[in-house]
Amino acid sequence: MRRDLKTGAIVLLVLIVLTSCKKFLDVVPDNVATIDNAFTMRTQAMKFLFTCYSFMPKNGRLDDDPAMVGGDELWEIPERAAFLDMAKGFQSKVGPLGDRFQPMYQGIRDCNIFLENIGKVPDMQETEKKRWIAEVKFLKAYYHFILVRMYGPIPVIKKNLPISADVNEVKVSRDPVDTCFNYIAQLLNEAAPDLPLTILSPTTEAGRITRPIALSLRAKALVTSASPLFNGNADQGNLKNHDGTPLFNTTFSKVKWDTAAVACKRAIDVCEEAGIKLYIYNPAFQQFQLSDTINTQLSIRNAVTERWNSEIIWANTQANTDGLQRLISSWWDPRYLDGVITRGELSPPLKIAEMFYSENGVPINEDKTWNYSGRYTLRTAGDDDKLYIRKGYTTVGLHFDREPRFYADLGFDGSIYYGQGRFDDKKDNELFYLEGKFKQRNGKGKYGYNTVTGYNLKKLINFQNTINSNNDYSVVDYPYPIMRLADLYLLYAEALNESSGPSAEVNKYIDLVRKRAGLGTVESSWTNFSTNPVKFLNQDGMRDIIQQERLIELAFESQRLWDLRRWKKSSQVLNDQIRGWDMSQTTPESYYRITVLYNQTFGAKDYFWPISEGNMTTNTNLVQNLGW
Repeated sequence: MRRDLKTGAIVLLVLIVLTSCKKFLDVVPDNVATIDNAFTMRTQAMKFLFTCYSFMPKNGRLDDDPAMVGGDELWEIPERAAFLDMAKGFQSKVGPLGDRFQPMYQGIRDCNIFLENIGKVPDMQETEKKRWIAEVKFLKAYYHFILVRMYGPIPVIKKNLPISADVNEVKVSRDPVDTCFNYIAQLLNEAAPDLPLTILSPTTEAGRITRPIALSLRAKALVTSASPLFNGNADQGNLKNHDGTPLFNTTFSKVKWDTAAVACKRAIDVCEEAGIKLYIYNPAFQQFQLSDTINTQLSIRNAVTERWNSEIIWANTQANTDGLQRLISSWWDPRYLDGVITRGELSPPLKIAEMFYSENGVPINEDKTWNYSGRYTLRTAGDDDKLYIRKGYTTVGLHFDREPRFYADLGFDGSIYYGQGRFDDKKDNELFYLEGKFKQRNGKGKYGYNTVTGYNLKKLINFQNTINSNNDYSVVDYPYPIMRLADLYLLYAEALNESSGPSAEVNKYIDLVRKRAGLGTVESSWTNFSTNPVKFLNQDGMRDIIQQERLIELAFESQRLWDLRRWKKSSQVLNDQIRGWDMSQTTPESYYRITVLYNQTFGAKDYFWPISEGNMTTNTNLVQNLGW
């Protein structure tokens, strides 16, 4: 057995866990032959480079992205989404939902193989070789980051084990979480100088790593490292290796926030040097002159759905959105209801609808001019509301006088839905609106699909998707954004506030995001409309403002689940009801009654994924996360 291992298996062994020695040995000969040939010429090495990319998770896919329906941001028809079981508290150490332990280490293994062998390729320019090395260092850092964000401290795999390694050396231990983050930051720092500032040939290189991507991920990793889940988390004080090595430093370090702020500003500077800027909808041609209301909504929506727009720092070309858009798009047109064209699934709960600001740019429970206590009272839309709600339609006060992102992101009973073939917002009859009551075109009771809360997801749907008389739904596909500039701006504001408190610089980067969303500045909004007009002047108040700004601006973009965790707010926010409207009713009086869909629970153990029992059995040097 020992001789067999030394003759082939360990040369590739960076996986921490193997289902069995025999299974791994069975695949070694083919892999060795492939590796021997993979670096004999440039074309073969490029295939291996793309293999390193192939382990990237498919962001935005319900079967591969736990941040879609694994928290509380979107709810689903129960039998449709596996990650909904995680949101319901059914995570398990026997086959954990969304387990990435083995796939990410497979990716790290291949990255190490690439880095160890790329120097052998004879027919490559040195500059190109350096670029490829930088890309793979980035991917190696990214895969480590995915693991740390999910599992906390992990074994850091800097290089593959040599052929002479003892079998016991395979059973590595977890490294302290600070070691993990430091290594991720180091790899990204090494990679950045040799990466291009921009992609010069989008048709052949779209999705490949650039310097702005590398430095933006480094900024996000360092902000994550500085956040309460990883910085002075006393709840994790008992997580130690078998030899007693503590895996969390339970003492808070302000230096981490200082370092994160510097990293964010460095990333912003490089992004701006590359021409990356907040997206504003300004088409070269449009058939109708649109109102400012619709233009603002399209700026918000298209910042996500327009392919490679000016704001996208990094988008996943392996995670296109055709299927996602069909899944979440509601039935658009009463003339074409005979075929199941779209499903209208993924339903924002009532708590998400209440999260968005008032039209004055402050939380609805803080706005002294907004009728918070009457938010569930029925109200009929008038002429001033017709670009948001169908004129004459009766709905609840919650849906009136809200910020543009509320109307850009969410659809609801009676709401105007711009696009999908309706483009003239000057004509009332050209503005499509949703009808969400029982057996109405966008309601419950026909095909078994559609919203389960009374809210539809609008944000991730390209407004140019169309439905035609042939019962065909034409989708404008786009790669799923992993990071855009608004995300980076808000990370910088957060890090700077935690590092040195509120300042004009903090306000500047929040206000840039708010301006694009059609809102006033933080200072003017809170001073003039909030019941707490000095909230933005102290660090705790500004922290709340920044966190809510992130949750709103990045809603439905696979960010909320991770933000709530790193802020250690999941145990507060996810111990709550998932609520919606009564979807089985036909009148406003009955429909707008709050219905509880589920009572969520979230415990301290749920902040980190369990390591599967299979991995724990195979590698006895691993320690399990607390509570599992």
